[in-house]
Amino acid sequence: MHEYYGDIFSNSWNACIPNELILHVAGILIPLIYIIVCVIGLGGNTLVIHIVLRYSQTQSVTNIYILNLAIADELFMLGLPFLAVQNALLSWPFGSLMCRLVMTVDAINQFTSIFCLTVMSIDRYLAVVHPLRSSSWRRPRVAKAVNATVWAVSFVVVLPVVVFADVLQDDGNCSIVWPEPAEVWKASFIVYTATVGFFGPLLVICMCYLLIVVKVRNSGRRVRATSIRRRKSERKITRMVVIVVAVFVFCWLPFYVLNIVNLLVVLPGEFRGLYYFVVVLSYANSCANPILYGFLSDNFKRGFRKALCRSTRRGGIIPCRPMCLGTSGGKIGKRECEYRTQRERETET
Repeated sequence: MHEYYGDIFSNSWNACIPNELILHVAGILIPLIYIIVCVIGLGGNTLVIHIVLRYSQTQSVTNIYILNLAIADELFMLGLPFLAVQNALLSWPFGSLMCRLVMTVDAINQFTSIFCLTVMSIDRYLAVVHPLRSSSWRRPRVAKAVNATVWAVSFVVVLPVVVFADVLQDDGNCSIVWPEPAEVWKASFIVYTATVGFFGPLLVICMCYLLIVVKVRNSGRRVRATSIRRRKSERKITRMVVIVVAVFVFCWLPFYVLNIVNLLVVLPGEFRGLYYFVVVLSYANSCANPILYGFLSDNFKRGFRKALCRSTRRGGIIPCRPMCLGTSGGKIGKRECEYRTQRERETET
């Protein structure tokens, strides 16, 4: 959605229109980048969804939230081919109905992503700060209900897009056709989306991790020996979620800052290249999450390996050797390795 309603700022880029060379380069380079991001994002998130559904040994709350985030990222990528065509043709050729549909789906998944990360951060807070008290809430059934609520809230939040999305009469682009006074509606929408879709959730996320840090520091060494392994596991998961959130902020903060700055001052035409960059950066966040899971989660590493090895076996390529790693990442004994490999083969059949 952000590229489409990004066009509502075109009036404030006023007389400083990029020259024909810049338009020509942008018409080729930007669609190409969009397609590359789309392919990587669809491939990575499809693999994450497959791993969670196929290889997860337990239906954990964290995996359910990761699955929801991957679905949102997957659907978010589906708008990029339409965006690429619009940038290449400098107009929207798919009609008014498709404009409204694509913008609505794009907007819902944009907000669903940040709401998912907010829910995951709250879940981390409950798991670390209130592990016993929250055990009755942190269940798969509750997590699924929370995910459904996230989608419903996202739809309500983007109702302005559902109502006002259309093809512009003057240039034929898919955007938002605001009623009069249009400038007031545009400015209000920018502030509204930035608050509800970024800065508000980010404040909640920061508060969650601040309380987690306070709890961890206060607990110190007062940990039972039997709970050390559980604490290590929780900290690994928390670390993964923190990094995913940090990357999200890195990818999306420039977009929202640039739009807010554009409300206060008139940006020259040279800044349109910067605007293209921050739009691509925000979409690229959906490509980054699968990579982060692969680097930060041992379970996802094993899942990625299993999925890739199964595909190579089906393709007639030499099968992969079994991964014989312990829970801490170190090597394990040969007998234990053979036992685990046999168990993995049994679960695959």
